[in-house]
Amino acid sequence: MPRPKASEPNKSQSIRDHLAQNPKAKAKEVVAALGGKGVKVTEGLVYAVKGSMKERKRRKNRVVRAAKAATEGGHGVSIKADALTMIREVKALAAKAGGYGKLKELVDPLAG
Repeated sequence: MPRPKASEPNKSQSIRDHLAQNPKAKAKEVVAALGGKGVKVTEGLVYAVKGSMKERKRRKNRVVRAAKAATEGGHGVSIKADALTMIREVKALAAKAGGYGKLKELVDPLAG
């Protein structure tokens, strides 16, 4: 199949642009509207583009949900993934316990 000339518009992009302006448009309406602009598209192409747009949105939502789950604990409390923050907390706890040796003595029975 020959490649389209540079002056020809991208059909899929034309469909995406039209659907962005008219999100509730049916496939036949999109074909008619773009046909009026001189862009020949089929209903099948419109359905394919709409499906890929929907999948892209689903994928984005899935990534956002996964990111939220990774940064939140069981009760919506943020997990301190930052190592530097964790080190500072351990240092403060060691100071309260009377040093690293005392802290280790307190923690060893918990580990075993």
